[in-house]
Amino acid sequence: MSTLEKLYLENGISKKVIDYTRNISQKLEDRFKKIDEVAEYNQIKILNAFNRNRVSAEHMNGSTGYGYDDDGRDTLEKVYADIFGTEDALVRSQITCGTHALTIALSAILRPGDELLSPVGKPYDTLEGIIGINGKKEPGCLSEFGITYNQVDLLEDSSFDYENIKKAINSKTKLVTIQRSKGYAMRKTFSVEKIGELIAFIKDIKPDVICMVDNCYGEFVQTIEPSEVGADMVIGSLIKNPGGGLAPMGGYIVGKKDLIHLCASRLTAPGLAKEVGASLDINRSFYQGLFFAPTVVASALKTAIFAANIYENLGFETSPGKDEERYDIIQAIALGNKERVIAFCEGIQAGAPVDSYVMPEPYAMPGYHSDVIMAAGNFIQGSSIELSADAPIEEPFSVYFQGGLTWQHGKFGIIKSLDQMVKKNLIEC
Repeated sequence: MSTLEKLYLENGISKKVIDYTRNISQKLEDRFKKIDEVAEYNQIKILNAFNRNRVSAEHMNGSTGYGYDDDGRDTLEKVYADIFGTEDALVRSQITCGTHALTIALSAILRPGDELLSPVGKPYDTLEGIIGINGKKEPGCLSEFGITYNQVDLLEDSSFDYENIKKAINSKTKLVTIQRSKGYAMRKTFSVEKIGELIAFIKDIKPDVICMVDNCYGEFVQTIEPSEVGADMVIGSLIKNPGGGLAPMGGYIVGKKDLIHLCASRLTAPGLAKEVGASLDINRSFYQGLFFAPTVVASALKTAIFAANIYENLGFETSPGKDEERYDIIQAIALGNKERVIAFCEGIQAGAPVDSYVMPEPYAMPGYHSDVIMAAGNFIQGSSIELSADAPIEEPFSVYFQGGLTWQHGKFGIIKSLDQMVKKNLIEC
């Protein structure tokens, strides 16, 4: 028995779980090498952007008050635009989360009488309230301002329903929103190439329509981003992939210069736009987190693939499947009942570096239409690039987990999730 196996035993993990998971991890080494190659590409891509924009020690400093002439903040936005191949970028700590970033963009561009189209089915739960399609009108939702919404569901195989998308595009269609990741669904995540095909199809029908991509969980998984295949705007959260686990808050919007100006004017105020917004002492975390992001994303991908193999081999439906290509860091597993979902999250929480002693429980969360259980013992609250799991307590009782700042920690957390279910006699391995 190796010293590592002894340490696992000391941590209360059963011998049969150790043996089962060891055999799986050994079979994934070749696949992990390919992930490391993508990480190396993106690492050099980011390094080149730092160098081209002459990032210096002075850029690590912040500003106060109005934030005028904050060269660190402004240069970081040039770096983001460089990496994503766009005309401009808005990267701010004042953007509180991914949902906020999307709301800024939608509110900045859409006007009364315009229509928003989602050609990829229902958006993530928290956006339902923003749009005004969750059964009650939240104050300030898009529908309150006379902005309409249209949706085309995906086909059964998660492919785009091009025929009905063409029918849905009309004279009022101003903006098309494309959610790259699956959200709380068992559908496939879209590759950048597939997103590019969809955008080309839409632009061929209506060239002036604005195509916006919710890129959350997808950054640096591939060597290209949606902005490089025709997206007018790409949006994400800094406490996910691009923050590298170091950014304590924030979000980004990259895209065409006129659209970024509209978004900046909505974030701050018309006439002020990007000129204001103090960075305080956060610039260093944003730069350093971005620099680490490719390696951290690679660790999260390895964790997801490891988990898919563990649970699919035990007979559970997984999305993506254990052998599928990966286009985001989320792994969904249909566990079949509430008890397994809770036990899974308990195992993830027990393997966390922070609050490992806390017992997660389902509860009502704002923006969600059912009770949700969340496991996240993170350094940054809500940071889903760190190992975390959450699940709506509803059919088909699927758990969605993501993250892992290091592969070693991600592996340990997934092993704990399995061990917890084995100990509760909810699963056999």
